[in-house]
Amino acid sequence: MLKIELNKLNDLFAKISSSTDLILPVTVAGETNFAKYEDGAEVNLSVQTVKSAKDSFFPQAEDLMKFKTEGKKIDIIDVREKVESFVLFGVRACDYRSFEILDRVFLVDPIDTYYKAKREKGVIVTLACSRPEESCFCSAFGIDATNPLGDVTTYIADGFLYWNANTDKGNALTDAVKDLFAQADSNDEAKIDEQKKNTKEILSKLPYANVDLSGFTPDKLNELFNDAKWEELSEACLGCGSCTFVCPTCQCYDIKDFKTNDGVKRFRCWDSCMYADFTKMAHGNSRNFQLQRFRQRFMHKLVYYPSNNEGIYSCVGCGRCVKKCPISMNIAKVIKTIGGKNND
Repeated sequence: MLKIELNKLNDLFAKISSSTDLILPVTVAGETNFAKYEDGAEVNLSVQTVKSAKDSFFPQAEDLMKFKTEGKKIDIIDVREKVESFVLFGVRACDYRSFEILDRVFLVDPIDTYYKAKREKGVIVTLACSRPEESCFCSAFGIDATNPLGDVTTYIADGFLYWNANTDKGNALTDAVKDLFAQADSNDEAKIDEQKKNTKEILSKLPYANVDLSGFTPDKLNELFNDAKWEELSEACLGCGSCTFVCPTCQCYDIKDFKTNDGVKRFRCWDSCMYADFTKMAHGNSRNFQLQRFRQRFMHKLVYYPSNNEGIYSCVGCGRCVKKCPISMNIAKVIKTIGGKNND
């Protein structure tokens, strides 16, 4: 394990960004999100980003192709640029787990080659949590916030950032920057262990620490779907989609064609199952009421997805929806209300 003083992190960021794009949490206008590192950027590793890190692999908007027409002839033009290697730094355990959930959507047949290219080129440097947010409940999904894995795992403790490579990608990145680091020793490892212990104690005392998912199983699909509590839970929902846009695991998107002076451009952009026009077809929408749309979102995350993915839930307990929902109706409340007596 290696270590570097926190006051020398800009040297590390400059070294990485000199040879490849570096994406990390940057604060702009008071909000912190993942962005490309530039000299003078206000890097903030101490708070949770507003949006998740999935944007690096599944962008909010992405050009897919172009069409040019001449009479009945249609030329399809690939507009993709070659994806170069990049480093995604400061990813928390919840966001790292979300990549595995997205992989099960985009990397199965038919494989999404746009997503695949970015996943193959990205080097993920994770950061163990030391100051969990009050809204976090990742432990409910079996996620260890103190051991986020990734190509490189980093920890912050006692004025240092500690660095441990886990994969071949991580080793290659380490070789490129190791001259900035010193070797950690057993005393440093003891400090990290103490930091992990303190973090776990904080996590155990958070408001949603004891959220119980045992009531959400595939064999209860009909019972859960027909639960009368959905009406009460959904009646205040605004259908604004805030929860879906900050969620690390939401993967819904729309594909649109846009006519330009140089042909037709096809692009995709994030969409939300909470919108009234989501998956709207010629005959209308298959889910006409907000209750149906609200129920679909949470049934997918807690029942449909795990029933098709070895019991893995499509939620990582990051708590972003807890903070962003304008009417405070988030997945944690749904779990506690629908999940049964263990959540009382």
